[in-house]
Amino acid sequence: MDYKRILLFAGHYGSGKTNIAVNVAMHLQRERGSVTIADLDIVNPYFRTKDSQRDLEAAGIRLICSEYAGTNLDAPALPPDMYAITDDRSRTAVMDIGGDDRGALALGRYAPAIREEGNYEMLLVINGYRPLTRDVASTLEIIHEIETAGGIPFTAIVNNSNLGEETDAETVLASLAYAHEISEATGLPIKMTTVREELYEDLKHKIPDLFPLTLQYKIK
Repeated sequence: MDYKRILLFAGHYGSGKTNIAVNVAMHLQRERGSVTIADLDIVNPYFRTKDSQRDLEAAGIRLICSEYAGTNLDAPALPPDMYAITDDRSRTAVMDIGGDDRGALALGRYAPAIREEGNYEMLLVINGYRPLTRDVASTLEIIHEIETAGGIPFTAIVNNSNLGEETDAETVLASLAYAHEISEATGLPIKMTTVREELYEDLKHKIPDLFPLTLQYKIK
């Protein structure tokens, strides 16, 4: 599967974008090396990229995030070295964008440089089993909010439809119709369908562009 230099993952809260961003960063580090992952989610959701800091550092991946990530402070501040994402074109960059319009606002300050370089993918992470994105109309509303706030249009879809620990192979297969509906309504291709690694062998010959995920667990 081909990837651009900058990969931006965005979607509604609970879509699983952070876990996907971490897993893709790990994959690209093995394939390319010189990977940076940046957490632009300034609204302090349950999962943070920083929760995987030890694994990321052990893999040689550079992590850029707010100094307040993982604390009880909800301070909307990003570090100055976040600009290394656009300034240093020798490194592959994975960016975890905040959910909905408020979370995507942080992307706005970097959007002009990202668009100017033109070597990026803006990936919409969808979960058809989440209450706020169960149908095309509600998902289109989320897309509009994020694109307007962040200043970068989506280029492809990541189908991450799951029911958490209750997810089985049939759960994933049943989500494909929803993902294709979103694809047809938006004109966006489906970049990948994700599945936790335990289900990958059962589904790899049934679903195109399947990507296995190791689940991220919050540090206690």
